[in-house]
Amino acid sequence: MNSKLKDRFATSILYVIAGIICALLLGIIGYVLVLGVPQISWDFLTAPSESFSAGGGIGPQLFNSFYLLFLTLCISVPISLGAAIYLSEYAKDNWITKSVRLMVEVLSSLPSIVVGLFGFLIFVIYFGWSFSILSGALALTLFNLPILVRVMEESLKSVASTQREAGLALGLTRWETVIYVLVPTALPGIITGIILSAGRVFGEAAALIYTAGQNAPALNFANFNIFSQESPWNIMRPAETLAVHIWKVNSEGVVPDATAISNGTAAILIIAILLFNVLARVIGKYVYRLMTSS
Repeated sequence: MNSKLKDRFATSILYVIAGIICALLLGIIGYVLVLGVPQISWDFLTAPSESFSAGGGIGPQLFNSFYLLFLTLCISVPISLGAAIYLSEYAKDNWITKSVRLMVEVLSSLPSIVVGLFGFLIFVIYFGWSFSILSGALALTLFNLPILVRVMEESLKSVASTQREAGLALGLTRWETVIYVLVPTALPGIITGIILSAGRVFGEAAALIYTAGQNAPALNFANFNIFSQESPWNIMRPAETLAVHIWKVNSEGVVPDATAISNGTAAILIIAILLFNVLARVIGKYVYRLMTSS
């Protein structure tokens, strides 16, 4: 077999592998959407869930998922950006930097159930916050930090060194160069990483079962008393999310239409995660064109 045939054979194998992966992904997504989309309606998206009777919706769970995601990003993005700036611009190649990178790698490899149990012991038990949105957001922050730190660090490192030199040559301090030159240039990659990590966090369940809880009290959006259990803005109330709701409905088995609810909720999760991925590409390209004027 000559080199050209070997090259074609190897290329064909790669195409087959890629095709199998795409077929598996499309099969899973298609299966979930075919079963779940017919269950979706306005009432299903807005009505509260039922504990024992059929016909419940996912209104509180849907809001809780987005609210938890918002709080998680508010906590994790500034911390991750600070860590990424330190590692890419200020950290020296010594044992401290190596220890930080090792801790980031170890944290990224932890199973989500371990993060949930840690959050249960620290936030729920030790700090006494009980099952709450705050406990869940902090647990998801631990889950989200390694991804964001690595993405942001790589985005900052991808900026050409000439831009650093140009900023310093213009009289900017090192910190001003980072804030006004490097971060805006790396912004497309940073935003893409944030949106992709949001999609991963949005579908998380194991870490939230032990921190945010498995209850979704009825919400009154006209209630702005942040200490009321009915207020959607109260961060100390329990908050069952979409992924936890799927697990709870199937594990308890007391709702007559549990299969329909699970299918519809799974379809909403899939659609949301697909939108996160599409938004990551669209917004990333838009910001890149905006920052580069191309």
